[in-house]
Amino acid sequence: MSNNDIGTANHDSEELPVELSKLSLEPSSQSQAANASSQNTNSNANITNKVTPATSAASHALQGYQNSAQIKNSQPMMNNNGPQLQKEAVEEESSEISASDDGSWISWFCSLRGNEFFCEVDEDYIQDDFNLTGLHLLVPYYDYALDMVLDVEMPMEEKLTEAQQEIVESAAEMLYGLIHARYILTNRGMHAMYEKYRSASFGRCPHVFCQGQPVLPVGLSDLPRNYTVNVFCPRCHGLFFPKSTRQANIDGAYFGTTFPHLYLMTHPDMIPVKPTQEYTPRVYGFKINSASLFYRNNEDASLQRGLKEENGRAAAEEKIEVDDNASKGEREVYNDQ
Repeated sequence: MSNNDIGTANHDSEELPVELSKLSLEPSSQSQAANASSQNTNSNANITNKVTPATSAASHALQGYQNSAQIKNSQPMMNNNGPQLQKEAVEEESSEISASDDGSWISWFCSLRGNEFFCEVDEDYIQDDFNLTGLHLLVPYYDYALDMVLDVEMPMEEKLTEAQQEIVESAAEMLYGLIHARYILTNRGMHAMYEKYRSASFGRCPHVFCQGQPVLPVGLSDLPRNYTVNVFCPRCHGLFFPKSTRQANIDGAYFGTTFPHLYLMTHPDMIPVKPTQEYTPRVYGFKINSASLFYRNNEDASLQRGLKEENGRAAAEEKIEVDDNASKGEREVYNDQ
């Protein structure tokens, strides 16, 4: 359709109400005019009601045609990767929607991308108030967050605003993470984490001589918002960042400082053998002299750490000795009395 045709269509659509009024007001015969004399008022009202939809329908049809023409012309200009990226985005969105529709909030949260480190905590464990002791001091909107984790419907009169709803969602994630750190120290929690450890869901040690040893998640603090989660290698006892950037942003307090070590102490058969091979630095095939700066700086740093540790132990022993002497003097005074 050319621009002249489009202009003609617009002109026709504008004159459409006049033509309809003429057609409706011109009788075909004198008998029809005599019979319709009593219905002129109703017919005029109906005509007035029908004119506006006809005009709007025509204008919408023209706009739809123009939009379809623009889309058709712009399709060859699309990138070849566009459909693939759009398909991936739709699949990801549909997976999140299906996860949120099926099952509980806990299942939905653990199925999100980046939350593969989490295991599903039993609702019976969460419903026990003893297991949640002290968490109300750390989590804002504690009651609302707990209801969200347990899928408790909120009464209509207690509906929150959008800003409050976002805070409650963030608080629910924090509450579940802190509960998770306690749950994985129980037998059921360790069994759930064992399945992930066996399938290397936490990743593998990047150390060459560990030969792909599966790792365990660990935190550097038991308080939230201090450190992100790390992974601990049971073979070389090294500490590393997670491979995935999504998992590297998880709070380390959601796993705690105790889990990997208590897990290995509880299951000593799971402790791997320490690697026997050690990497030897070489330059043109020759070993580096131990007296060079390459080693000296490392040795100086290790010596300083050793001196600090010895000074700390000596101070602790002196404090213990002073306390023992004080308690011995108190006992002698009590015996004299």
